[in-house]
Amino acid sequence: MRRLIGFACEGESLAATLDEAPGTTGLLIVSGGNEIRGGAHRGMAMLAQRLAATGTPVFRYDRRGVGDSTGNNGGYLTTEPDLIAAAAMFRAQAPHITRMIGFGNCDAASTLALFGRSAGIDRVVLANPWVIEPTDDLPPAAAIRARYAERLRDPRSWYRMIRGEIDLRKLVNGVRKLSRPKLADGDALAARVCGEIDDWGDRAVVLLAARDATALAFAARYRGGARVTRFDTASHSFAGVENAAALYGKIVTEIAGQ
Repeated sequence: MRRLIGFACEGESLAATLDEAPGTTGLLIVSGGNEIRGGAHRGMAMLAQRLAATGTPVFRYDRRGVGDSTGNNGGYLTTEPDLIAAAAMFRAQAPHITRMIGFGNCDAASTLALFGRSAGIDRVVLANPWVIEPTDDLPPAAAIRARYAERLRDPRSWYRMIRGEIDLRKLVNGVRKLSRPKLADGDALAARVCGEIDDWGDRAVVLLAARDATALAFAARYRGGARVTRFDTASHSFAGVENAAALYGKIVTEIAGQ
């Protein structure tokens, strides 16, 4: 059964759902970006329903200023209180759980890496962690580099260029971005998130959509020792039947682990 729940966070009211189940390991899902707790393409809601049906209680919530929650949306770096309050409410509503796993995609993964220990979360599953502060409307340099390499290997790209079907302005802007020095702010954020991931030790697993721009940016910067699993997909949100099944399988593995 899915229950709607409201709880307080620094004077604001946060909205959440609990998919009830008897298992003693619970999954706390953190929404990424400015998404509501339904998640991209309702994928998080469907994941919660599937896990609950096999015995895992799942809690999802909207951070302040997003979806049905009140307050101002200050971005993921301001959401430590939201995460702490959500974890506490999960425990209060499902007192039988003895272990809590956090799952998040994109900046929700970074939220868990940075603040999950403060919330008392035992393990984290981090999908496509966000480590880049945007400076323009172009993809991260690592994604541009990978895309160029793919196109250079494809004869059809050369044919399209000869026919004038490729936007040369975008091509030039991409090359310029590759030639720019790395920005200190972006490097500082990457170092902070990557360092926090390493501090989790074997209690963290990183899931990467191998052809996703955010995942490519993370992979270009991460040199730590966390367990990393790559999925052969470009879908940032693991959309589609096969991707969703693969994601479900990895989360079930973490739930079953000790």
